[in-house]
Amino acid sequence: MNKHQGEKSLLVLVTGATRGLGLAITTRLAADGYRVVGTSRNASDALDALCASHPGRVFFLPQNIGDTARLHAFVRQVTTMHGPIYGLINNAALGYDGVLATMHESQIGEMLRVNVEAPILLAKYCSRSMLLQRNGRIINVSSIIASTGFSGLSVYGASKSALSGLTRSLSRELGKAGITVNTLAPGYMATEMTIGLQGEKLESIRRRSPLGRLATVEDAASAVAFLLSPEAASITGTTLTVDAGSTA
Repeated sequence: MNKHQGEKSLLVLVTGATRGLGLAITTRLAADGYRVVGTSRNASDALDALCASHPGRVFFLPQNIGDTARLHAFVRQVTTMHGPIYGLINNAALGYDGVLATMHESQIGEMLRVNVEAPILLAKYCSRSMLLQRNGRIINVSSIIASTGFSGLSVYGASKSALSGLTRSLSRELGKAGITVNTLAPGYMATEMTIGLQGEKLESIRRRSPLGRLATVEDAASAVAFLLSPEAASITGTTLTVDAGSTA
């Protein structure tokens, strides 16, 4: 039993919850006793199984966050069905790989809409619920790419850098109400987003780590759990990097 179990009926909204890091975060938070609403365009077998194993605690609500005109109504639906939101995990993202000179403008627009505009709007609408409670947590999932760069990921890197700027300024807006805003910057992990980094590319990243390995989605999910916890009440406006030391 977690020592804060009594506080863990709090509601957390996780975007991109059906696979990869989002699924790991949802799984960890459910184990810690939070109520979790996971969202994505479509359900997955893994998230369906998690909902079935945690009845009344883990829920799936479909939403394409790229449909930004629907986000206000979506957040209202979440609060109507499940009550006030304590935590928002802006995890969902697109990561088209390609050099900027040949990338289609529609892909650039889609990445900026999903990776930047949607997190901003979700923070806008979820923070209203938090302001009423004078308590809350917003965690924007960025990437070490925001600070290191990577060839072929210029737009993705720009979108993730934008989240760091959002975190710093929004933490000042919301701090007086007891709401913290932080950025999580995971390193390379074995997810669908890094499936193209196989062979020598992946090995070179692994060798760069002082620990000689990649961070796992469970490592990053543990960092999210910490930032949501009472122990992290004085941590705001900053970036927590989980990359097995590869940017050291």
